[in-house]
Amino acid sequence: MNNDLLYRIALTLVPSIGDVHAKALIHHFGDALAVFAAKRSALESVEGIGETRARQIKRFTGFDRAEAEMAFIEKYRITPLFITDPAYPQRLLHCCDSPLLLYYRGNADLNASRVVAIVGTRSHTSYGKWFTEQLTEALSKENVLIVSGLAFGIDTIAHRAALKHQTPTVGVLAHGLDRIYPQANQALARQMTGNGGLLTDFKSGHTPDRQNFPRRNRIVAGMCDALVVVESGLKGGSLITATLANGYNKDVFAVPGKTTDVKSEGCNALIRSNKAGIITTTADLLESMGWIPAPARIPQVQRKLFVELSASETVIVNLLSQHPTLPVDELHFQSGLNNSAVATALLQLEMQGLVRVLPGKLYQLV
Repeated sequence: MNNDLLYRIALTLVPSIGDVHAKALIHHFGDALAVFAAKRSALESVEGIGETRARQIKRFTGFDRAEAEMAFIEKYRITPLFITDPAYPQRLLHCCDSPLLLYYRGNADLNASRVVAIVGTRSHTSYGKWFTEQLTEALSKENVLIVSGLAFGIDTIAHRAALKHQTPTVGVLAHGLDRIYPQANQALARQMTGNGGLLTDFKSGHTPDRQNFPRRNRIVAGMCDALVVVESGLKGGSLITATLANGYNKDVFAVPGKTTDVKSEGCNALIRSNKAGIITTTADLLESMGWIPAPARIPQVQRKLFVELSASETVIVNLLSQHPTLPVDELHFQSGLNNSAVATALLQLEMQGLVRVLPGKLYQLV
């Protein structure tokens, strides 16, 4: 018997001990076995544990349930990923509520160099389907792992498109690996385990109850580099995921829609409130994430030969030549020019094709 795994699973079963407290205990004692072996007084000394939780640990009798989960894991060749395992999604470690233990069935590298989550409404439009397919196809050429929630709608479209273009895709579940929800996606889920995988922090026997989906969404938001919301109303899981991703300091993008389209209200609201950047093409995402090389710059000597710059324009060009990008406020501060002069110089330089503006009002030499 793998005692390490037994006690790791058991720790997730102790009442009143959630992921945050469990991680505090692991940090203090080193491993799950040491937690259960510790004296009650030592447990009480850990911040946030106290008398009640220490008593719950010492009185825990659910090891038979942990043994049953171990048997399920072995039978179905599931990989348990503890928070200290190298294969555990390392991006999740920066999230305060990251799961202590994950259950994984698949072959994709959860620590791929680029991970993009694509989410959206279950009742999508034809435009939402088209955009998701185009985005996923383009990302398939950029060595990207596609993550979503295996739900109806945009999630399913993203997973299917990834498989079509032989791109690994991982579905994060709101239930245990003993079932697939929705049932209509069972065949899709089987395909994904061959080029991607299924991931959850729920043990077998857990059903897809409503309260489980926000918990699922935190994994989707936490394990990606960038989150793209394709279509969403003003309420729903996609906006919850976007909010979580913002809280984790992830890059969030939203596809804009018509002001009269209720299925784009959520995306438009994210953009309007500066909680998401606009994405209209895959290039928007790649450029914002720094995943494509910037076009080769024209040497400054050539600019002097072919373009006659004003004094203000020369100051701006010299500043930008010393930095990859600069925000307009920094250009104003470093140049010593007033706001009007900076704005005029930047406009003229853009018109001459010498300067480009990037998302976030960053300026860069072409």
